[in-house]
Amino acid sequence: MATIKSRQPEPVRWYRRLGWLVLIWLGSVPALGVVAGALRLLMHAAGMSTH
Repeated sequence: MATIKSRQPEPVRWYRRLGWLVLIWLGSVPALGVVAGALRLLMHAAGMSTH
């Protein structure tokens, strides 16, 4: 009967996790700004302005 050798994965270094966190944050902040700007344009087009 064949056996499968299990390898222990290398532990992920803390700076790699921090790098992914920063990368995701740097991508999400501008994306949120784009969505907010689009909603603002739609609301203005629908006549919902504060002026």
